[in-house]
Formats: sequence, C-alpha cells, structure tokens
Amino acid sequence: MSHSHIPIDADRRRVLAALGAVGLSAAGVSRSAWAAQAGAAWPADRPINYVVPFPAGGLTDVAARQVAKALSDAEKWNVVIENKPGGNANIGAAFVSRAPADGYTWLAMTLSHAANATLFEGRAGYELLKDLTPIAGLASSPIMVVVSSKSAIKSMQDLAEAAKTKALSTGSSGNGTPPHLTMALYQKITGAKLMHVPYKGGTPSLTDLIGGHVDVVFSNYPESLAFVKSGELRALAVTTKTRTKELPDVPTVAEVGLPDLVVENFTGVMGPAGMPPEIVTRVSRAIVAQLSKPAMAQSLTQLGFMPQPRDAQAFGAYLSGEVTRWRGIIKEANITTS
Repeated sequence: MSHSHIPIDADRRRVLAALGAVGLSAAGVSRSAWAAQAGAAWPADRPINYVVPFPAGGLTDVAARQVAKALSDAEKWNVVIENKPGGNANIGAAFVSRAPADGYTWLAMTLSHAANATLFEGRAGYELLKDLTPIAGLASSPIMVVVSSKSAIKSMQDLAEAAKTKALSTGSSGNGTPPHLTMALYQKITGAKLMHVPYKGGTPSLTDLIGGHVDVVFSNYPESLAFVKSGELRALAVTTKTRTKELPDVPTVAEVGLPDLVVENFTGVMGPAGMPPEIVTRVSRAIVAQLSKPAMAQSLTQLGFMPQPRDAQAFGAYLSGEVTRWRGIIKEANITTS
C-alpha cells in the first residue's frame, strides 16, 4: 500500500500546482481586464471631485478652476471643485489619499505638500509619495521679494547690506508656506539677519508692507504682482531662472548672484494610490493637452503662473526631486511650522 500512495500524492501535487498556475494566470488576466475596462468606461456619468486644500479664491484654487473648466468644455467631464482648507493643506490631501482609487477624486497639490512631507513627517495623516498618485503637473509661480516703494532698499544688494545692521522684519504668508521656506533658504545662503513675521495669508502681509509695518516680504508672485504694477511695492527679484513676462525689468535671483535661491511654487494634480494606469494616462493626457493650448497658457500667465505641463511620469519624477531637495533644506536650516 505504501508503494501505491506515493505516485498518487505526487500526481495530486502536480495537478494542484497546474491548477494553481492556471488560477494565478486567470487572476492576472482578470485584473488586467478590469483595469482596461475601468479605463475604457471612465468616466461614467458622475462628477469628478477636484479637492483644493486651500480657501476659494487663492492661487491654487484659481489655477484648479481654470483646468476644471477647460476639461469640462473639451472632454465634457463634470469636474467639481471642492475646497477643503486647513492643517497646512494636509486635511484635503489626507482626504484624497483615503478616497477610492477610481479616478473620481483628484487633489490640487503644491510645493507646500512637497515640504510637508518633511515638516509634518509622521503626523500629516498620509505619506505623499506612498499614498497618492502623480497625474499631471500644471504650472508654477515664483516667489518675489518685495519692499514698499517708499523703502530705501532698492535692490537685493541693498537688502543684504541693510540686514547686516539690524534684523529686518520679514513677512510671509505663514509658517511652512513656500514664501517662508524661500526666506529661510535665503537666510541659509546669505547669513542675513531676518526676523520672520508669519501672517495668515499673503494679502495681510502685503497690506502691512505697504503700511510700513514690516521691512520686506517674501511673497507669492501672483499675490504681489498687481501691487508692483501699481507702484505701491518695489520688486527686488524673482526666484525663477528667467525673467517673467509680466515684469520683465525685475531681475532673477541668479542675476543678482543667488542661483541657489531658485524656487518654483508649483501646482499639480494627484489622485489616490492604486489608480488604474489607464485612467491616470487618460487624465494626464487631457490635462497636458489643455495646458498646451495658447489660450490656456495666456490665461495662466496673466494670473502670474508659468505653464509647466508635465505628464504623470515626468511630474512624478519632478515631485520626488522636490521632496528630496526641500527635505535637505528644511533639515539644514532647521525650519519648523511653529
């Protein structure tokens, strides 16, 4: 009997192994078929929730609404903006990270999120590069260093000289925001004495600057653009590699001897981790196509943005690089949100 059991068990194992291989193959085909069907059927007749983790009317919100309208017009998608501000933009991002990965929930993300990966490490409620999927890069805007038009500071060299004699009061739109990060980077590079004055938003900081209550402000370019054009503020430099179209007379940081101060306050689109690649590709291509149109580029430029259409792969690589860059800056400069 013992001889008869051995070949039966061996045969059984061979049969089970074969069945298992077939089952795994079928499961793989099933997953691939589902992903393909999901991409082909998407979007169904339901709205796409485009979450903006900042208040309505802000820079990111305005850019997101431009993209939503363009996609609604061109693709007939029902893209609905939902503002979920708070928690240094982490509340909205965490919400999207927990949403179903079906392509119907997007996040309007910015440089703030790339910095938050370090500033709020372990307490943001999500991990940027693990819990979210890059879909497309949209645009960026520089940080602009501005003073009152009545100030004796007329250049970045004047700013450096003034900072040697006293700690200049320096406004930003808040702790941990791109303007604050840029100010801290400037201090790290130059050793300048600056006393940070964080505001709840960019506009209050600029109002106080015009009123003479602070010496200088590191500002989001679109927020201070109109004040510079009106003559109420003087721009010392922009943190781009090339001069802006709207203010061609304002030098870049590289031109004033600060090439390491290049900062792009970028915005892009992400979705929950695990989105079907077919849907990611479809959304990415549609967004890039709209951003590449002259009318959209002109509209964003007038608002103070520099269009930077990037597909999912390119945006993912760019984002990873920004997270790494700002991790180093934040650690070295000991930047905190408090």
